[in-house]
Amino acid sequence: MYIVDKDAKSFIDIDINSDFSIQNLPYGVFQTQEGDRSIGVAIGDMIFNLRKAEELGLFSQISNKKFFSSKFLNKFMKQGRSVWSAYRKRIFELLNQDSFLKDNIDLSDQLFVKQVDVSMCIPIKVKEFTDFYSSYHHAFNVGSLIRGPENALMPNWKHLPVAYHGRSSSIVLSGEKIKRPSGQILNPETQSPIFSKTKRLDFELEMGMIIGKNSKLGQPIDVNNTHEYIFGLVLVNDWSARDIQTWEYRPLGPFLGKNFATSISPWIVTLDALEPFKISSPIQDPTPLNYLRFNGKGNYDINLTVEIKSGLMKDNFTITESNSKFLYWSIFQQLAHHTINGCNVRTGDILASGTISGDDIHQRGCLLEITELGKKSISISANENRIFLEDNDTVTLSGYAKNNNFKIGFGSVSNKIYE
Repeated sequence: MYIVDKDAKSFIDIDINSDFSIQNLPYGVFQTQEGDRSIGVAIGDMIFNLRKAEELGLFSQISNKKFFSSKFLNKFMKQGRSVWSAYRKRIFELLNQDSFLKDNIDLSDQLFVKQVDVSMCIPIKVKEFTDFYSSYHHAFNVGSLIRGPENALMPNWKHLPVAYHGRSSSIVLSGEKIKRPSGQILNPETQSPIFSKTKRLDFELEMGMIIGKNSKLGQPIDVNNTHEYIFGLVLVNDWSARDIQTWEYRPLGPFLGKNFATSISPWIVTLDALEPFKISSPIQDPTPLNYLRFNGKGNYDINLTVEIKSGLMKDNFTITESNSKFLYWSIFQQLAHHTINGCNVRTGDILASGTISGDDIHQRGCLLEITELGKKSISISANENRIFLEDNDTVTLSGYAKNNNFKIGFGSVSNKIYE
C-alpha cells in the first residue's frame, strides 16, 4: 500500500475544491474526439495519459510489460496489490511539484489532456455483478414500511450480508440514458397483473467495489485479507422499478425490476487513496461468526449526495445526503461472505453495497424510503413534485472524502431517464 503524503502538491494547477487531488489519483478510461482510447489518471481538471507514459518508458523501472495499451483496466488490475502500489508511487513521482515533467513542455503536451476535451468510457470489462443489502437503516426503514418496525429485519439480516446476483450486461456508465422499463405490474383493483411501463422508477444510492485480483474456486478469502482483492471503489446507482419488483420478487428475489440498468461512475478511487478516511464500523450485535470478524477499521467516511433535475429545471435539487460510514456490513465482510462457500471472484467483478441510508430522514438513499412507499410527495422546485422519477429527470450521484489537507472525490454518475 502506498499512501501519498498529506502535504504533497502537484505541478498541475489544482483547484482546492477539485475531486482529483494528487492524493487521489483515480483510474479511468477516456476517448479523444478522434476516437483514440487510453487509460489515464485524473489530476485536477486534467488526465495523465498512462498509455503514453508507458510508451515513453516512464514505468520501465517497475516493469517492461504493457498494462495500459488495452481498452480496459483489467490487465493492470490482475497484477495485484504490490504492482498497484508500485505504480501509484511512480505516478505520484511523475505528477508531484518536483517532477522533471514540470518544465518539459514537449513531454507534457504528449502526456496530458483536459477532461472537458474527452469522453469517458467504462473503465473495466465487467465480469459479474452482485448487489448487497448492507445498510441497517435502509433495511430497517423499508422493512418497517412493509412489515412494521417489530418485524422490519428478517431473522438472518444481522448474521450475514444479504445479497443477490444481478446482470453485468446492463451495467452502464455515467452519461448513458436510462430507458424506462416495462413489465408485469399488479393491478390492486382486479388482483391480476397488467403489462405496463413502470410508474415507480427509483434510484438507489450505493457504492461498488471493483475486484482486481482473481480468487481460486473452492478457496474462501479471509476477511482480513480481502483488501488484497479490492482494487477500488466507484459510485453506483442501482435503478429500480418498484412496482415490477413488488409483484415479481417472491420467492426468489429481484429480477426484471432491477436488471434493466445499473450505472457506475467513470473513475475508480483506489483503497490506497481512501486509507486516511477509514473509520470503525458500527457495533454489530450479535457478534458475527468468526469468518466475518474483521480486525481494524472497516468503513470509510465518504460523503454521498443525490440530486434530481427535471426537464424544466435549470438547477439540481438535492434530495438526499448520506455517507458510506452507515454501512452495517463493510465491503471486507461482504467479500468474505461472498466467497465463504468457495465461490470465486474474478478481475472485473463489481460488488455493490446496496442502498446506503442514515438514521436521519434527510439521509435516506432512495425514493421508496423518502416518500414512504409513495405516500408522500417531495417538492423539487416551485412547480414540481415527485413521488417517483419521471421521464426527462436526470439523477446525479456524487461522493467525496475530505480532511483539513486534501479531498478525495469520485466525480459523479449522472443519467437521464427517457421513455
